Amino acid sequence: MKKVIVLSGYALIILGAASMLLPFIWMVCVSFMSDSQIFGSGISFVPDPFILNNYSDVFTRMPVAKFFANSLFVALATTVFQVIFSAMAGYTFARAKFKWIDILFFVFLVSMMIPPQVNIIPLFFIMRELHWVDTYNALIIPGIFGGLGVFMMRQWFKGMSQEIEDAAKIDGCNTFELFFKIAFPLALPAIVTLGLFTFVTTWNSFMWPLIVTHSAATTTLPVALAQFKGSFRETIMWGDLMACSVILSLPAIAVFLIGKRYFINDLLSGGLKE
Repeated sequence: MKKVIVLSGYALIILGAASMLLPFIWMVCVSFMSDSQIFGSGISFVPDPFILNNYSDVFTRMPVAKFFANSLFVALATTVFQVIFSAMAGYTFARAKFKWIDILFFVFLVSMMIPPQVNIIPLFFIMRELHWVDTYNALIIPGIFGGLGVFMMRQWFKGMSQEIEDAAKIDGCNTFELFFKIAFPLALPAIVTLGLFTFVTTWNSFMWPLIVTHSAATTTLPVALAQFKGSFRETIMWGDLMACSVILSLPAIAVFLIGKRYFINDLLSGGLKE
């Protein structure tokens, strides 16, 4: 009976994974199909003929390389700064000892419960007053402070043993040396996990870049994809659209594949910390 339950669980997991992968596989297949096959009868996963014109058309119709570079720069900059600031704030909340630290952290957590859509209008007015509209500053700076990141890092540092830090204090290390030389390297699995979440979220961000960018110089790829779809007038060129969607998906997949080992280690190490 136990074996049947385990096998049933694996079957459900495989079925769930297949249901999520199927649309992505179909998107990749369609990106290599001609219009006649896409609009033909039935659903086919085998391009016949196999063409690459859809990808060349995407780069011809709009400056995809520029939009890709904009998204990559914004995502990387936001990820780096948010990881650093979240780690520093999380370490402070975990190690600092003063009267109101727990109340301050509670207020910080309450701020996480406010929907981000509520802050869009006042945040846009702030960007306008700072003359940051249609600049990289408006795309990067509001995203480098995240409550979830601080919470994740605080919980990690809270569960980390202090014995190494106590030994370092005896050797004369100050607070900054404790953080950057000991705590930060030991928190690498949590840092990579936070970096993965931040990069993917920023890379896929649509609403905020749509509001604060007006020119091609700062337009990100998700916004360009929506504009690309809307530029076809009456007919949607699905092959070109799927090709652009594949290009949009590749960096997020690559980042996850690079950092998956640390991500899995972060999930498994939860039961190993104090």
